[in-house]
Amino acid sequence: MGLIEIAVSFATALLVGILTRGAWRTYLLLAFSVFAVYWFQPAIPVRSFDFWLPSITLVLALLTWSLTSKSSAWHARQNLIALLIMIGVGIFVDLSRYFLPEPIFSATTPRFILFFAFMFASSVAVLTITWFTRHQFWVLSAIIVLLIAILVLLKTPALALQTSIFLRTLTNRPIDNALATDLRWLGFSYIAFRLIHVLRDKQTGRLPELTLAEFGTYVVFFPSLAAGPIDRAERFAQDLRRDCRLTQDETLLAGQRFVIGLFKKFVIADTLALIALNDSLATQVRTMGWMWVVMYAYAFQIYFDFSGYTDIAIGIARLVGIRLPENFAAPYLKPNLTQFWNGWHMTLTQWIRSYFFNPFNRWIRGYKSIPAWTMILIGQLATMLAIGLWHGVTVNFIFWGLWHGLGLFLQNRWSNFAKTRFNGSSPRLKSALQIGGVLLTFHFVTLGWVFFALSDPSLSWLVFRKLFGIL
Repeated sequence: MGLIEIAVSFATALLVGILTRGAWRTYLLLAFSVFAVYWFQPAIPVRSFDFWLPSITLVLALLTWSLTSKSSAWHARQNLIALLIMIGVGIFVDLSRYFLPEPIFSATTPRFILFFAFMFASSVAVLTITWFTRHQFWVLSAIIVLLIAILVLLKTPALALQTSIFLRTLTNRPIDNALATDLRWLGFSYIAFRLIHVLRDKQTGRLPELTLAEFGTYVVFFPSLAAGPIDRAERFAQDLRRDCRLTQDETLLAGQRFVIGLFKKFVIADTLALIALNDSLATQVRTMGWMWVVMYAYAFQIYFDFSGYTDIAIGIARLVGIRLPENFAAPYLKPNLTQFWNGWHMTLTQWIRSYFFNPFNRWIRGYKSIPAWTMILIGQLATMLAIGLWHGVTVNFIFWGLWHGLGLFLQNRWSNFAKTRFNGSSPRLKSALQIGGVLLTFHFVTLGWVFFALSDPSLSWLVFRKLFGIL
């Protein structure tokens, strides 16, 4: 999101918080969030797909809600109102090209008859699937597989490139300029994880009943649409249902968090970005000292950028009574890697722990012949590899995930040793170990960012050689 989108989001949330109560607040938040799905979506070279991708997001949300709700949910007036809002906003965005001097909500829009046909076909498909397969375990699993498949397609450069070529051919566009980055689907990484969370909780019987307005707002909530955090549906719905009265103190707290986020992102992070590690600087920097400087700059740039966006989202959400979960807790001051991951992108860590790490550990413990240390190693490597692949299916993200998985395993082994060796140590030694742990953890994480920041393993190896003077 740019400054204009952020400013409009803040003003919108402030007006909603001041002027609305109860169901009206939820309906308005749903409408503004659906608008944001279209407006925040970046323009892409494949014609009209900056309109179709948000529309598919809404259809996936609608399908997931329909499959996880009671059979009588469609009879409720409030759910029909929410459906009309979602379709109505899409129609308004599509028709806006006829009465606005230039595109605002979507860079390109299809002919109305195409959108109408798409919505009609999607509605029929959703109702048909729901009618014949409601709450069946395999259907929910199939939707989860579909969401993961879309993520893999978007995150794998070779697959994304072939998809772009196919879509360009389908729309009679030249394929010579096709790129893997053509399909920039706004916020889908976060949206997919929200939907998977709902589907898995339905399968395990933990999902409470949600109205379509509550569910739709949860999935595409405009403050957290582009960069998280990843909230839980039941917690989010509780905030929506709670009476929201925007007091002066609450407004000041929300504004303070918002301003801090702006300063982090647009002052600190954007300034550091000028000298932060990237593919170009990896080859241009010649000396060991400057390479450490650009690596440190990237470590702090990515923190202030991401945590800044999180502060902005939390501040805007507080204006409408939504307490989004925290995503960062001084991660670079943690004395070990486990605590770092408990303080860095916490909602992703908690999601992975609930829906991947714990089930994977339960499964692998069924093999009694595998030694305990091997189970720990496999579990840590698999979990961090999954987090790496969530960011992108590339060799460098694989290396980054394995780097952290191995680091977590070694830290686990060291912690077990240290408990017996240093348990009765003097306070001075414990303080020294604490400080040493912070420095070691920070540099381990920072060296790992080399894989994260660069696009190719050869560039990463070049940077490591420069960092340690091996030229």
